Amino acid sequence: MFDRFEKLVDPFENTQLDVPPKGFWAFCWYYTKPVWPILACVSFFGAVTAIVEVYIFTFLGDLVTWLENSDPSTFLNENWPRLVFMLAILLVLRPLIEVIWQLFFHQGLMGNYPMSIRWRVHRYLLRQSVSFYQNDFAGRIATKLMQTALGVREVVSRIADILVYVSVYFTAAVFVVADANLWLCSPFLVWLGAYFVTIRFFIPKLRDVSKRQADARSLMTGHVVDAYTNITTVKLFSHAEREEAYARNSMSGFLWTVFRQMRLVTGLNIVLVFINMLLLVAIGGLSILLWQAGTVTIGDVTIAIAIVLRLQGMSHWILWELAGLFENIGTVQDGISTISREREVTDVPDAKTLSVPKGEIRFENIQFHYGKESGVIDDFSLEIRPGEKIGLIGRSGAGKSTLVNLLLRFYDLESGRILIDGQEISGVAQDDIRANVGVVTQDTSLLHRSIFDNVAYGKPQATREDVVAALEKAHALDFVKELEDLEGRKGLDAHVGERGVKLSGGQRQRIAIARVLLKDAPILALDEATSALDSEVENAIQESLFDLMKGKTVIAIAHRLSTIAAMDRLIVMDKGQIIEEGSHQELLDRKGLYAQLWQHQSGGFLTPVQAA
Repeated sequence: MFDRFEKLVDPFENTQLDVPPKGFWAFCWYYTKPVWPILACVSFFGAVTAIVEVYIFTFLGDLVTWLENSDPSTFLNENWPRLVFMLAILLVLRPLIEVIWQLFFHQGLMGNYPMSIRWRVHRYLLRQSVSFYQNDFAGRIATKLMQTALGVREVVSRIADILVYVSVYFTAAVFVVADANLWLCSPFLVWLGAYFVTIRFFIPKLRDVSKRQADARSLMTGHVVDAYTNITTVKLFSHAEREEAYARNSMSGFLWTVFRQMRLVTGLNIVLVFINMLLLVAIGGLSILLWQAGTVTIGDVTIAIAIVLRLQGMSHWILWELAGLFENIGTVQDGISTISREREVTDVPDAKTLSVPKGEIRFENIQFHYGKESGVIDDFSLEIRPGEKIGLIGRSGAGKSTLVNLLLRFYDLESGRILIDGQEISGVAQDDIRANVGVVTQDTSLLHRSIFDNVAYGKPQATREDVVAALEKAHALDFVKELEDLEGRKGLDAHVGERGVKLSGGQRQRIAIARVLLKDAPILALDEATSALDSEVENAIQESLFDLMKGKTVIAIAHRLSTIAAMDRLIVMDKGQIIEEGSHQELLDRKGLYAQLWQHQSGGFLTPVQAA
């Protein structure tokens, strides 16, 4: 039975990845559509529960009246049908409704609803542009994902269940009391007015402070995670105290929002107790007056007093639920600002599949500034012939890595175009571009998974034999065999830690090279691919890289000129422009920037292995 209700919704349905709406209610509905039938059932059975509970109070009042007017010796004989009917409601109908409501709410909704939101948001964020992640904390983004999913669930479920239940309950209660005496229901209406005034004053203030609190919480988490992620840097510079101060500022900001929230809560509870006591006094005094006048019975008074006592308990619960509602509204509003951002780089409708039979690359009059006024790449043109190996050289900031990022379409050009085998990359699917380009970067980060998973990331269908062969070519198999993590997993199954922190820089680099060797893409982009390796290992791996380069188009970036001096053609860049190009010897003979850079480097030896 539980399993059947838990499977009413598939939380991992692959829905279309549209940009989430920016409006609050539109955003909530966007993520609620998969579960709305369950919400409708929860609302319906909540309303039925409210009606049944009010009816139970009327039974208590009737019971008092029957006892008052009946002979004890004949009471059961005269009233047993009504008593049996009430027993059926209390012992059969009410529990049955509760069972159905619980199954819909807790089995069908509480787990599936937020998981469905997390799944859809995560799929969307995975396809966000690179700049999206460069401008925020990873921990902060993850926190907003988790908080927003729970926030949407709480907002919608409170409205669909609690507010419906309370509205139906109070309406039914007023009708029951009014049926006994219209004057008797007047204190309820006055109390309701005072209750709404209290809500109107306190709840918006709680909503605003909750929104600031959600943002402060995610910022605090981001600061803490940032320190943990870069713990080696913190240790190297002995900056534990500095990180304490950094985190303390965000923690203090969060604590201030908590203090503000608690002040409002204290004031809210004081006002609520006061108006509840006024209602009890008013109903009690009015009941006595009406009973003395003979216009109400003891049973009617019992019903009114019982409902007042029930409302007193409910009023605290309702206000806390409303406070929670608006707190979650603030959380969702805060999350929308992050989640509902449009992707900066998107595929065009009906994007074509990229075909790379040759590997020719052309940059035609491209311009890109990273949104700055001064240019990073200005009117840049370059043709790379099929199978040609070029080396990009230049000072830091010359635009070398930017060219590779633009080729991978991590960013869109401001003008110009890039073509691969005559196909403009802005018109093909991004995943196709990246599937056909193998990349090894200087800052290698690995997934906190096994060695096998990290290497096979380049070719998901790879076997263990394929992964072992790639590791051997990358001269990584020897140290991989010796690896063992804290869970006792060894070799290919050992986990490498977040971003690969359990491995040295050179080991991470060799794993990354093995990954690209396995991917075997027709175009290679090597951005300081061997910078973290010692000379002996670098020389050995270069043999594997040169084997891999055969028949492929290669763009290699290196500050260590000896690693790329044997390329077919060297491109020297400065301030986003090509200022020199030619072979190693031709550039030395020109005595330009390349010759200066070569002269400044000690040990500038050409590798004896020539690129094919």
